[in-house]
This record gives sequence, C-alpha cells and structure tokens, in this order.
Amino acid sequence: MRCLEARMRKLSEISALLKEKRSELGWSQKDFLMKIGMTQQQYQRIESGSDMRVSTLLRILAAMNLEYVIVPKKSARDVECLLQQEVSRAPEVDKPQDFEKKLRDLED
Repeated sequence: MRCLEARMRKLSEISALLKEKRSELGWSQKDFLMKIGMTQQQYQRIESGSDMRVSTLLRILAAMNLEYVIVPKKSARDVECLLQQEVSRAPEVDKPQDFEKKLRDLED
C-alpha cells in the first residue's frame, strides 16, 4: 500500500472533510445543527471554509465521534500511513438510514 503524503491541512480542506463526514453519517445540516447546538448561519460558514475556533471544531468532531490528532511533523507520514492501513482493514459500517431500512424490512 502506498502512503499518501502527510501535510498540514488547509481550513477549506477541513471544512470539506466535515461536510463529507456529515453526509456519510446521513445527517442533514438541520439535523446536525440540533445535535451540536449551533445556528444554521454559523454552521454554513464553517462548511464554506470560514475560520472557526478550536472549541467549535472540537464540539463538531465530538458529535461526529471523531478525533483531531496533533503529531510531530517528522512522524506525520508514518502516522498517516498507519491510519490508511487501519481504514482499509476496517469493516464497512452501515449508515443510520441503512440500519433503519433493514429494521423496516424485518418488520414486513
């Protein structure tokens, strides 16, 4: 497996990753806003790449069950490689809407 180059992410990339993860979880912006207690305007700015406080980022990550990891620059590539290996071995997780569909199918 070829490891991607580890690098410091730009704020716009972090915002795009947050939006992608929210979508993967099957949450609309409205659903997610209720979960984290933010206004739609505040959260739209974050997903569009505006600057945010670290405390806001941590609140969003906690709601998505994610962690932000800070590592020494010289170790970043090794850590990135290990993470990629773990992700490629991880089993596929059902999205919330997939689970609900399976439950409905069982009821029939």
